[in-house]
Amino acid sequence: MNFLAHIFLSGDEEELLIGNFIADAVKGKQAGLYTPGIARGIRLHRLIDTYTDTHPIVAETKARLRPRYRKYAPVIGDMYYDHFLAADFERYALRPLPGYAQQVYGLIQRNFHLLPPRVQHLFGYMQQHNWLLSYAQVEGIGQALTGMSRRTPFASGMETAAEELQENYSLYAAEFDAFFPELVQYVEEVKREL
Repeated sequence: MNFLAHIFLSGDEEELLIGNFIADAVKGKQAGLYTPGIARGIRLHRLIDTYTDTHPIVAETKARLRPRYRKYAPVIGDMYYDHFLAADFERYALRPLPGYAQQVYGLIQRNFHLLPPRVQHLFGYMQQHNWLLSYAQVEGIGQALTGMSRRTPFASGMETAAEELQENYSLYAAEFDAFFPELVQYVEEVKREL
């Protein structure tokens, strides 16, 4: 899962959301440097990633992508899944994505001082280009993947992944529709135990 899914799965808990948002920049035991609520969010992020990475439906998505994108298949799959969540956001969140995205940006901005430097830098671009809303369009996913491709140390092919999404849109959509409700249920269960 990518940014939108992680943020959405945090629910209404502010510290949980911040921890979930910054988790990729927090290594190992560094989670202990944060408040208990933020540390819970970091743990939640890691549980979401593990569940997603080992799920058989997600494995189908990655298998379809792997011949063309090799080790970047999981990254592209995560972006596709964020696209499907954004494109049909009200189905899951019961509220429009534009207002939700602005609310999230405001919450992150209020907690900007808690973000690791790398995430502070990234957040500026995220907010300026409204990534969360842009994910709803294939073009937005294409721009994000092209930007990621420019930052890889060697040819990743990610700049062509929006074309792949369009060509096999219904297949990827069906996989997301089958997987995401299971992920939502899993997260609701583990949040009670964190």
